[in-house]
Amino acid sequence: MRVWITIALIVLLAGVINLPASFQIGPRTIYRPRINFPFLGRQVFRDLDLKLGLDLRGGVHLVYQADTATLPESDRSGAVEATRSNIERRINSLGVSEPIIQTAKVGSDYRLIIELAGVTDINQAIGLIGQTALLEFKESNVATPSSQADFISTGLTGRDLQLAQVQFDSGKAAGQPVVALEFNSEGAKKFAQITSRNLGRPLAIFLDDQLVMRPPTVQSAITDGRAVISGNFTPDEAKKLVIQLNAGALPVPIKIIEQRNIGATLGNESIAKSILAASVGIITVWLFMLVNYGWKGLLADLVLVIYILISLSLIRLIPITLTLAGIAGLILSIGMAVDANILIFERLKEELRWGRPIKAAVELSFHRAWTSIRDSNASSLITAALLFWFGSGSVRGFALTLAVGILVSLFTSMIITRNLLRIFYRSNSKITKQR
Repeated sequence: MRVWITIALIVLLAGVINLPASFQIGPRTIYRPRINFPFLGRQVFRDLDLKLGLDLRGGVHLVYQADTATLPESDRSGAVEATRSNIERRINSLGVSEPIIQTAKVGSDYRLIIELAGVTDINQAIGLIGQTALLEFKESNVATPSSQADFISTGLTGRDLQLAQVQFDSGKAAGQPVVALEFNSEGAKKFAQITSRNLGRPLAIFLDDQLVMRPPTVQSAITDGRAVISGNFTPDEAKKLVIQLNAGALPVPIKIIEQRNIGATLGNESIAKSILAASVGIITVWLFMLVNYGWKGLLADLVLVIYILISLSLIRLIPITLTLAGIAGLILSIGMAVDANILIFERLKEELRWGRPIKAAVELSFHRAWTSIRDSNASSLITAALLFWFGSGSVRGFALTLAVGILVSLFTSMIITRNLLRIFYRSNSKITKQR
């Protein structure tokens, strides 16, 4: 009974996650719930929408050239890779789903290729990627500062800042966004001295000599290197400030040499064709199972529907950005999900042919088919892991959706199919006795 309650809850949850964002029931509009709760000092948020990649959603394709002329040849590759990592951090802060950021060498030139799916403000993205930021904390040299000129450098810079992140106040202003700062060991010492001598006075934050925000007032001396900036922020304002604080300077200068907008028209056509291919594949598999295995095939078809629901819900929850390659991985895993049931049903036929009692035959069919199922899925998972580890962009998307599909298929075939067969044969056995 516990197993069935667990299965029912998982299927129900998967069904809710896969609901449309909003739908009508009579005069009422029902909205799909979202995930939004604090966890370990961070806000966990999922809107549960499917995230589409550049080839399906459209976006922008950018190519930058890195200026490595002043660097020794031996240091250039490492500096470009560091630049790539910094840009990736900036773009992730911007909220772009699954950006593709690659380095390439053309002759003696180093280039960065960036693809941003669903970007609406291209200029904002270009500005965030290319800026060379100098973050400084400055103190006032007068009692009541009235301009930027009244602030002088403290020696505390972005190099001393380890992390800035959005948190939500748990005190008097519960739920209000605040910006939490964490300094490295050297920065913590500097910050302790600065806050000690500036009690009750403003401490300004400058980015490239531009004031980031209204200077917050130092409330107490902070000696542990952890501070919180509060100030009636909206979530967007707090996020923007965190992006600026975490920006840092790029290791090498870069300049844009190519910018290309990619429309969603081809993406819509690709989605339509992928849906058609998936539908044809699923219907073909359903008919195959039904014709070859009768009522057991009907059970497998039901399990396949549950498999698709759970897989799509995990893709929304993680979330995984779907590209054409990712959709291919998902469709491929549908066939693999049925493969386990075929091995089980064929083994069940053999056990019954050898005269095993029904109950024993069901259990033995799963037990003896498990080795083959385990080995085939393990080899596929290893392949997916290698593709994800060494691949990039859409290759990683393919590997990830394939891995999710394999793991879900193991659950549906070994847990749900087994319990459905147990129930059916138990029911069939009772009817036989009554006759």
